[in-house]
Amino acid sequence: MIKTQQVIKKVTTSEGELQILQPISFDVKAGETIAIVGASGSGKSTLLGLLAGLDQVSGGEIYLDGEALHKMNEEQRAQLRGAKVGFIFQSFMLVQSLTALENVMLPAEIAGLDNPKQKALTILEQVGLAHRAHHYPNQLSGGEQQRVAIARAFISRPKILFADEPTGNLDAANSERVEKLLFELNREANTTLVLVTHDDELAGKCQRQLRMQAGELTEVTAVDDSSARKAV
Repeated sequence: MIKTQQVIKKVTTSEGELQILQPISFDVKAGETIAIVGASGSGKSTLLGLLAGLDQVSGGEIYLDGEALHKMNEEQRAQLRGAKVGFIFQSFMLVQSLTALENVMLPAEIAGLDNPKQKALTILEQVGLAHRAHHYPNQLSGGEQQRVAIARAFISRPKILFADEPTGNLDAANSERVEKLLFELNREANTTLVLVTHDDELAGKCQRQLRMQAGELTEVTAVDDSSARKAV
């Protein structure tokens, strides 16, 4: 589902060019669950944005479901995201002027799916928020907003879902509920799940863990990740 080859990312600063990501190569199979862990500033969110086509690589290759993401312009990447990708932001990124129902309907309408309202109501029911469908984001708790964001990400049944700190702004009870939803929807739709997290417990529920440190990616290959790692 994902194939990367020697992916790098550079940015220009007042002090010159800075390389945020060192050459990164790894593959993700369809339906896999992957956690990318590491300290703040290590480059993990940057990598997630590149994989999702939200940003352009400085070098290297990224293939999403066989399509050469690194060769696409912004419009082409946007079309690919609409067709195959879901993204969950830590800060929810809901449209404040739209109700929960309208927020969830939005990607389905953009994608031209049939019966977007009914699809949105069905998935809101799945995440336990059918009774909040007509409330606006500022009328919802943080946990409810994140569940709306999950419903929005899954409505078009994406082949791959990226989640950036999906439980980072939530209390323990809501974190547990969101985690359960992510893995349930992953299993039901066979959606490939790639998430960035500081939460070791959440990371441990994924099939694989990748650790980012100073722009370099390694794969945790044992329960005690200090004893066995391999570069990817």
